[in-house]
Amino acid sequence: MNEIKVGIISKVSGPLIVAKNMKDVQMYDVVRVSEKKLIGEVIELRGDMASIQVYEETAGIGPGEPVFLTGEPLSVELAPGLIEGIFDGIQRPLDIIYGLSGDRIPLGIDVPKLNREKKWDFKPIAKVGAKLTGGDVLGEVRETPAVLHKIMVPPFMKGKLTWIHKGEAVITDVIAKMEDENGKINEITMLQRWPVRRARPFAVKLAPEAPMVTGQRVIDTLFPIATGGIAAIPGPFGSGKTVVEHQLAKWADAEIIVYVGCGERGNEMTDVLNEFPELKDPKTGLPLMKRTVLIANTSNMPVAAREASIYTGITIAEYYRDMGYRVAIMADSTSRWAEALREMSSRLEEMPGEEGYPAYLSSRLAEFYERAGFVTCLGSEGRTGAISAIGAVSPPGGDTSEPVSQGTLRIVKVYWGLSATLAYSRHFPAIDWLKSYSLYEDTLDEYFDKHVKKDWSAQVHETKQILQQEAKLQEIVRLVGVDSLEFSDRLVLDCARSIREDFLHQIAFHEIDTYTSLSKQYGMLKAILTWYHLAKQGLKENVSYDKLTNMEILERIGRMKYLREDHFDEEYKQIIQSLEEEYQSLQRGDESDA
Repeated sequence: MNEIKVGIISKVSGPLIVAKNMKDVQMYDVVRVSEKKLIGEVIELRGDMASIQVYEETAGIGPGEPVFLTGEPLSVELAPGLIEGIFDGIQRPLDIIYGLSGDRIPLGIDVPKLNREKKWDFKPIAKVGAKLTGGDVLGEVRETPAVLHKIMVPPFMKGKLTWIHKGEAVITDVIAKMEDENGKINEITMLQRWPVRRARPFAVKLAPEAPMVTGQRVIDTLFPIATGGIAAIPGPFGSGKTVVEHQLAKWADAEIIVYVGCGERGNEMTDVLNEFPELKDPKTGLPLMKRTVLIANTSNMPVAAREASIYTGITIAEYYRDMGYRVAIMADSTSRWAEALREMSSRLEEMPGEEGYPAYLSSRLAEFYERAGFVTCLGSEGRTGAISAIGAVSPPGGDTSEPVSQGTLRIVKVYWGLSATLAYSRHFPAIDWLKSYSLYEDTLDEYFDKHVKKDWSAQVHETKQILQQEAKLQEIVRLVGVDSLEFSDRLVLDCARSIREDFLHQIAFHEIDTYTSLSKQYGMLKAILTWYHLAKQGLKENVSYDKLTNMEILERIGRMKYLREDHFDEEYKQIIQSLEEEYQSLQRGDESDA
């Protein structure tokens, strides 16, 4: 990266620096600030004055110091070596920096973003003489045992392949040569750079059609997200947003995970960094890190880099999507990202919008979420890839009427609203079934009915009705007590309690309960509703309410969540059979009593 001394600092305001003599600079160019060579990005131009947001601590820098121009936008490096990487918001490798300088990131440190020395075994796929376009696969590299990394022709490049490498190479070695229509030879390396603020191109955006299975019962059954969908998890402090995001990162049905800790507490990010290498991937049996990229920009790191971190994350996600992978990106939390936007906006002295956030907050949020989706990738293969984006929102005091929550809700199609009341009563995940919704439900109901069980959607619809009925009945109970209700209404409360405690409540740290397959989710709910239907029928046939609500089988239904997946089908059949037999004995007993 060639650096030219051009500017002179005229003002320093925290992470914002104003420099003069910058008429040759373009918006979003990267610059190096002062002799310390701090990395910064141009975010505003006025005449020959440029406002620069600096991604490092600016203490000790003053007017008169130089600014060096690189002539390049803020970009990420895309090549083998991303998976298992732990980066900060501007893709500096934290593990490498830690090895060089310890716990603190030195000012102006300049290390390669990806390893330039490691050799990768490149296996060519494209044939010499073939006519290729952007997105076509040149060859493959086994990046980790879980990820086959496809080396693609860069977007917007096309021509005839004249030479291709075979065997070991580092990411900066030339692995292919292409001749364009003008006869010019273009050399291609495994390493590509891409500006983070520019979405990577694709051929066609498709409508999502299949669910992203998460193994979390309240999500998959009641409020599912599609592969390529976008979701928000708003909730007050202590309601479990981070644990839900960790669970989704661990168990979601995606081939690549990009986890962005954006303004997260340092200790929570440390938990992620310690946990992920230890976690076993249920699909491959390997550590989960073998298909994960972590971006850690904690709350004590420079605020400006927080703003860049989600763009870094989504660009890496797009790169793997272009290979045909299903990618899930978790942003925790977009509220702290928005706070970084607000701080930079106020330092730029822009006109504030609602609650001090910049007027362009909603468009920036949309810019991020709209880069998710299910697409046909570039290239002649016509392969498809998807990015599912899930953002945690931390509204102050849990007030979802504030601008970040409202701006997010206008964009996302799935809303998993966390409730402080549920969290304080130790019900986790604390997703409020009365507030939450999924706009993918109609599309995905067809999928579930076809691929799981044909009455999946009918069962889910009935479950939601029971939970809504419970909310209405609880208001009556609070006024006049449960004894004033008819037995049929009390049965609704009993069934709703079973749904809440035996089905929706899920222990993230339990070896078995942490993940539930779709077929097990269906069976658990079916058992509860089968008991409810039989009990309703029993009331009509004058079977005692107390006997119906104290059936021995209810204890086994309550413990179904702890059944192993490989034993579940057998146990489920036995439970349904025992339930019907016990109900018939109750019928006979009441008839003989009569």
